[in-house]
Amino acid sequence: MSSSEQALAHPASSAEAAPGIPPGAARGARGRGAPEGADSWRRRLYRWDMKAAPYAFVAPFFVLFGAFSLIPLLYTAWYSLHDVQLSSLDHQTWAGLDNYRNLLSSDFFWNALKNTFSIGLISTVPQLLAALGLAHLLNYKLRGSTMWRVVMLTPYATSVAAATLVFTLLYSWDGGMVNWVLHFFGVDPVNWRESDWGSQFAVSSIVIWRWTGYNALIYLAAMQAIPADLYESAAIDGASRWQQFRHVTVPQLRPTILFTVVVSTIGATQLFGEPLLFGGVSGSKGGSEHQYQTLGLYMYDQGWIIGNLGKASAIAWSMFLLLLIIAAVNLLLTRRLRKSQ
Repeated sequence: MSSSEQALAHPASSAEAAPGIPPGAARGARGRGAPEGADSWRRRLYRWDMKAAPYAFVAPFFVLFGAFSLIPLLYTAWYSLHDVQLSSLDHQTWAGLDNYRNLLSSDFFWNALKNTFSIGLISTVPQLLAALGLAHLLNYKLRGSTMWRVVMLTPYATSVAAATLVFTLLYSWDGGMVNWVLHFFGVDPVNWRESDWGSQFAVSSIVIWRWTGYNALIYLAAMQAIPADLYESAAIDGASRWQQFRHVTVPQLRPTILFTVVVSTIGATQLFGEPLLFGGVSGSKGGSEHQYQTLGLYMYDQGWIIGNLGKASAIAWSMFLLLLIIAAVNLLLTRRLRKSQ
């Protein structure tokens, strides 16, 4: 067979047909032509997935937030500008800012605002000081440290109803343990529900008991993030444990302390369950003389007991504006703290 006939019988390979081209390149060039549309579609799908997937993941939060927070908030603002009664929701009369004017001229509103701040002050300051001290003790190597941390968190896991029921029995006028201890030391028994400062102290003690351990664990986590070199340097300089706590621990915990102060203040502004259950039958009134009626109780009394939803909505928005002021103060303090550091 001649050379020309052999060439026709055995076609040249891709490498022989095109010197300099890697083997299989010609076949790859021929093979890429068919699925080119599928590859471009996959690339578009991949780009769309990378852009849309984050929004799809966070969409459930915004849907729930809009349905259960944003829409009710706006609807409450609309109610606050109307005269709306609970018994006739379909009949709304435009009132403008009359509900807010009535609040500013109401002694009950200012009394509830004063009680909210006084109970918040009585409960927040001792709570955070005790939490800071407990966290400092737990920061040392103790036996059964995990058990102590669980014990510290137990009051927070207890329901408000159960905790308030126990404290109501403790502060009972006849047979309560607190009055028994006072009688043991020669002090006359106190009517904790009817007295002004006594009732506020009793409600504040429930808040202190429930939230001290929670804040102590927050402080403990922040303390464990402090570099050990700072304590070693202070010990070399001759600083005692108390001096290390004052000059090392507390300055390093300033952002955390500020955070807990703001969160506790917001919680005190929204205080509702403890005074409501502590008062029993007159819980929504905050006592017979409204001596521990908070803004939350005042809103509940106006909206669900009296049935004036317009005024109750105005109280809710007043509380919301108060929380915005607290958030603004927190922002200013945080900026000043960062500048000082």
